[in-house]
Amino acid sequence: MTKLLKIDVFTDVVCPWCLVGSARLDQAIARLPDTVEVVVENHPFYLDPNVPPEGVDVGEVLKQKYGRDPSEMWGRVEGEAKKAGIALDLSRQPRMFNTAKAHTITRLSKPNGNQHELANAIAEAYFLGHRQINDDNVLTDIAVEFGWDRGDALDAINDENELSITEQLATGAAQQGIRGVPFFVFGEKYALSGAQPDEVFDQVLEKTLSEL
Repeated sequence: MTKLLKIDVFTDVVCPWCLVGSARLDQAIARLPDTVEVVVENHPFYLDPNVPPEGVDVGEVLKQKYGRDPSEMWGRVEGEAKKAGIALDLSRQPRMFNTAKAHTITRLSKPNGNQHELANAIAEAYFLGHRQINDDNVLTDIAVEFGWDRGDALDAINDENELSITEQLATGAAQQGIRGVPFFVFGEKYALSGAQPDEVFDQVLEKTLSEL
């Protein structure tokens, strides 16, 4: 008998640990037996809600905040990314952008059934393709690859009402106690915070499925 498992994912596409955590989640899901059907729903969260539309220089922000060379801090996440099969070089994407539009197109892709895949594609375009994901054309290019009509995608990411809903959801997630991302909820029961090792994802999946 097939078991249906819902996983709620809170990430931000400019969060490098989210890139790693999402990859580890997907790899853990791929290891599940064929008798398990998984539905992943992505939810908006702002790594930094105060980032302006034009973005900020991440290296400079880190240098001013911690007084250290940012490459020292980047080394750890780059190492963990490598373990997950991701060739991440954070020095090649110097800017962090406002992600309201990225979250909005992701949120509105839920009826298409490929919301999680779209979110991953935007994050990969940002971190691995070094693309400017605050640019409407870049976002719509990606959305079209996932079934969106170009005009509809442009309208969606510039719809003030939809952007406001995204803002409310992102703020609501923080108010509910989510302090950092990635954050995962399995079967509306068990929560996992951070880009945990592979075995942790396997264990929480096994425990959740055993109780379905």
